[in-house]
Amino acid sequence: MPDKTTSDLRQELMEENSIDTYLQGNAALFVNQDVVVLLTELYEQKHLTKAALARQAGMSEVYLHQVFAGRRNPSRDRLLCLCIGLEATVEETQQLLRQAGYAQLYPRVRRDAIILHAIAHQKPLPLVNDKLYEENEKTLF
Repeated sequence: MPDKTTSDLRQELMEENSIDTYLQGNAALFVNQDVVVLLTELYEQKHLTKAALARQAGMSEVYLHQVFAGRRNPSRDRLLCLCIGLEATVEETQQLLRQAGYAQLYPRVRRDAIILHAIAHQKPLPLVNDKLYEENEKTLF
């Protein structure tokens, strides 16, 4: 099946009389809401313990283990904290956000621009939060 753009899907959805037909015909194109697999792949590429990742991501080890076990779904900000803790690339971060069904980081949004720059330059989470606070933007935690 050829890839369809979001515009193609939107048009098809509006023109289709049956939602069931639309859902069945485009099942392979829907965003996968399960981020655990991708997070685990990224984690396994790093030489970090989960305790170190929890510290770098500004969260408790218990919460982190619940995320990796699939018992908790991190919010967009918590997912960004994990990306920063994992030193994920911008592309990996955007992919995780997409896969989780969250808005990707958008450089025209001031807060997102600060976060994007920090991820691109592998800034630690405390520095990211300091810059967000300094710029009167909501911190990640």
